[in-house]
Amino acid sequence: MTQPGTMTAMSQQMQDCVEACMSCHSVCEETMSSCMQMGGQAQMQIMRALMDCSEMTRMCADMMMRRSPMSAEMCALCAKACEMCAEACMSMPDDPQMMRCAESCRRCADMCRAMAGARM
Repeated sequence: MTQPGTMTAMSQQMQDCVEACMSCHSVCEETMSSCMQMGGQAQMQIMRALMDCSEMTRMCADMMMRRSPMSAEMCALCAKACEMCAEACMSMPDDPQMMRCAESCRRCADMCRAMAGARM
């Protein structure tokens, strides 16, 4: 994948991280929908974590794709949001959607942490 106007291809590690971010974004959105159907006040903390993670993963992917000089810092922050979301989802271990979301968030967090330490 190359960026328009450049000859530099995205590294495989960066491509994988972008894909993990976009996948996590989608799963968080699906999980928010599932939470809204469940209702209940206890869901508010989970909903906030899902919203934060959804927005952070989308923004992180966008920043990596445009080679923002702040990508490494964004990846570190995104990893933190993903970990917080995974923990929130783990509070409902009997819900398959929550477990799917926690898994996606943990994978994304691992990839973002690796990118935060990589030279972009």
